[in-house]
Amino acid sequence: MYEQLKLDNQICFPLYALSKEITRQYTPFLNALDLTYPQYLVMLVLWEQGEQTVNQIGAKLHLDSGTLTPLLKRLQVKNLVQRERNQTDERTVMISLTESGKSLEHQASEIPLKIANCLNLNETEIAVLHKIIGQFKDK
Repeated sequence: MYEQLKLDNQICFPLYALSKEITRQYTPFLNALDLTYPQYLVMLVLWEQGEQTVNQIGAKLHLDSGTLTPLLKRLQVKNLVQRERNQTDERTVMISLTESGKSLEHQASEIPLKIANCLNLNETEIAVLHKIIGQFKDK
């Protein structure tokens, strides 16, 4: 067997495993808010940026509209967001938070600290991890 083909020698596998583990760590905290991880990411964008188009949210989260639209519809059913066609361009759908969606932000504000505690990383380690990830994300 080629040494470079061993699973332990791959860069992609530990990143994949880490991503799955971090998402798993989020699950109990998000279950308490009745959100899935992708729904939480959408809510983060809206809490930070306010009203956004579907395309703007998709660009920030690297999701296409085919993935994002059903997710947004489920958030609308939960009364966390509202979807409205732009009056000047009917092809554009605007997404904004409802009052319930805005109030959920306070409950969610504790999640990042809880996740950091679960991962047992200090602020310096988290900053280094962000820097390394940022180098790949920006390419």
